[in-house]
Amino acid sequence: MRSAGAHWYVVHTQPRSESRAELNLARQGFTTYLPQFLRTVRHARRTKKAARPLFPCYLFVALDLARDQWRVIQSTFGVRSIVLAGEEPVFLPDRVVEGIRAREDDNGYVRLGLPSGVCAGSPVRLVEGLFADHSGIFERVADDFRVAILLELLGRQVRVFVPAGSVASA
Repeated sequence: MRSAGAHWYVVHTQPRSESRAELNLARQGFTTYLPQFLRTVRHARRTKKAARPLFPCYLFVALDLARDQWRVIQSTFGVRSIVLAGEEPVFLPDRVVEGIRAREDDNGYVRLGLPSGVCAGSPVRLVEGLFADHSGIFERVADDFRVAILLELLGRQVRVFVPAGSVASA
């Protein structure tokens, strides 16, 4: 739990070391937050759900700069640096972290920006971009806040990847 005078700060981690950095910061007594989402991973003809960081190479840490020895974060295993403006860490407004936490499901995973009721096989309509006003079938959530949509183009069903925000239920 973060203390009353603490604010959220951004920590830049080493590639694919977000969990390692989070664990090592927690061992030092820091309160951390690593938002994650579930992604479908395919390997050797099998699919499974795997947790992935919402912001690869970044996590949040709660600090009270007047009280906490924040410079030790710089030498923590898994951490590259804390995001600075000059010599001081840049704090993140509380509403940003609260907004992310508000989108978490019961298991603590962030739901990506899809309209409610949209799931695999749902009919959807694209509202912006190159394929605006086309209708298709929602297939899955891809990485980088994109979704895969099956569109009927030139007499064939084609998979396109579009930003999740450009999809509306049909």
